[in-house]
Amino acid sequence: MSLTEQLSAQFQGFHQNAPPQFKGPILAAMDEHKSSFKPGAALQIGQAFPDFSLSNAVSEKVSRDDLLAKGPFFITFYRGEWCPFCNLAIGALQAHLDEFTVKGVTLVAVSPELPNGNLSMTEKHDLKFPVLSDQGNQLARKLGIIFAMPDSLRPVFDMTGHNLKKTNGDDSFEVPLPAAFLVDGKGVVRNSYVDPDYTKRIEPTTALGWIDAL
Repeated sequence: MSLTEQLSAQFQGFHQNAPPQFKGPILAAMDEHKSSFKPGAALQIGQAFPDFSLSNAVSEKVSRDDLLAKGPFFITFYRGEWCPFCNLAIGALQAHLDEFTVKGVTLVAVSPELPNGNLSMTEKHDLKFPVLSDQGNQLARKLGIIFAMPDSLRPVFDMTGHNLKKTNGDDSFEVPLPAAFLVDGKGVVRNSYVDPDYTKRIEPTTALGWIDAL
């Protein structure tokens, strides 16, 4: 089953099983964000990927230049370990990791969660690629891929036991869009995927096709 098919099945399950008090605010927030999002605000193909230095799951610093020293890299952003769509997307990338490696591209994932949360994600999926902590969404903000979730979703998070203030280390209630960027060895964005609909993600095979075209 492709990642797209898995994500679709997950969303159908949400529609069928989610209580109305959850489903209504979530769908309303999703629709509002999709209608207001401006793609031109995000980092564009041909632009330089901004510098960064973020902690990995064991609190070691990893910078853009560290990654570029190895060659091109593919960097993907996800909302957090609590997001079922993110779990599917990260698991699909891990399943294709060897193909990224053979092509000489470093795979790296980024979330706003603190390093201990990213460690949980790493262990949960037995990830063999770095997961970095963009605390405060500082890098995501530079890339123009921030979703400031409305306060109407706070009761939903409270009822489901997802404490973003604890996992992210701040109370901004912001998450990154499900975005991905292929960056060449000179630090230039060669391809990108940015979608305000977090139930959709790039297929790993599509990203691998981008790499073949480099």
